[in-house]
Amino acid sequence: MQTYLVGGAVRDELLGLNVKDRDWVVVGATPEQMLALGFTQVGSDFPVFLHPKTHEEYALARTERKQGHGYHGFSVYSAPDVTLEEDLLRRDLTINAMARSEQGDLSDPFDGRKDLEARELRHVSLAFKEDPLRILRTARFAARFQPLGFRVSAETMELMRSMVAEGEVGHLVPERVWQEIQRALHENAPGTFFQVLRDCGALDVLIPELSPEAHFSAAINALQRIHARNGSTAERFASLFCTLDEPGGTARAKALKAPNDCQQLARLTMIFIPTLQQLKPLQPDTRVGAGSPSNTLLALLEKADLWRRPERFEGLINVLECTLGTTNRLQLEALNNAAKAASGIDPKMLMDQGFSGKELGDAIRRERLARISQALCSSLS
Repeated sequence: MQTYLVGGAVRDELLGLNVKDRDWVVVGATPEQMLALGFTQVGSDFPVFLHPKTHEEYALARTERKQGHGYHGFSVYSAPDVTLEEDLLRRDLTINAMARSEQGDLSDPFDGRKDLEARELRHVSLAFKEDPLRILRTARFAARFQPLGFRVSAETMELMRSMVAEGEVGHLVPERVWQEIQRALHENAPGTFFQVLRDCGALDVLIPELSPEAHFSAAINALQRIHARNGSTAERFASLFCTLDEPGGTARAKALKAPNDCQQLARLTMIFIPTLQQLKPLQPDTRVGAGSPSNTLLALLEKADLWRRPERFEGLINVLECTLGTTNRLQLEALNNAAKAASGIDPKMLMDQGFSGKELGDAIRRERLARISQALCSSLS
């Protein structure tokens, strides 16, 4: 029985990066032997065990064979006769297909170290085609290592294009797609993830609304600005939808199975941006009727549920600042001023005046509208 450190830990060690997680492969062992050594089995599809002390994952060497579409369309063979090279052969990229023995010797049968030095993301073998999720993983690694100069090799990009053309991407389940998108949004260069998907055609399948150049450029620029601010997942996701129409964008966010907070912030972004862009020219406004800037701003604040969800509104402002920028600076200032002016109303004061029930709600709204109108006049006078 031999144990090897594999995958990302070996790759990151060679790149001089901090190693966060360590995975191991065990060659020449059976599940019974692992259990006898005190390991705990956690894998259901194939034998994976947790070390009794470190709790790191140890997987028995295995091979895989394609049997159907998608992520689960594989049969797995794990036995003591599976070699280290056979296990490494099933991996996605050469830089992830290296191993180091307990004695420190490097096993690199597919020239992963050479590709590290060349800054190339290259597939190990044509078995790459058997799992369309590897397209997203490759794009994610490109986003992670782009600052180091990595790029997808020409042959791997061509292979990914052929996989898209054959329809394999359409078999990915939304939950798996979302997992990769969520991780990619927080990589070192998140925009690169979507650029790689666009280059190979996968974006046309997964988020076709983003593919046109005007939408894509705006989305990536907004995402880069949000990334520079260390924005939340919801803020990063919402930035991608900054130029999309609300019905289509909302349907796409739902189809991606994004969490509710991501869907809601994306929807608000798509509602707010065109409304604010049309809110001009701003001028002192004493009217509070329908169609006035004051009424429009209050309607937006109500749509955002500002008074019950102030944290989400802060995230929305962050997204708007990164998408609208200086072009609509006055509109953003007006929105912020309206939010401040309309907050802090004491319902008890109005109740003491005899308002209750629906009349109380109407009175609160009139007071908010009056304060917004006053604030707007003061800021532009």
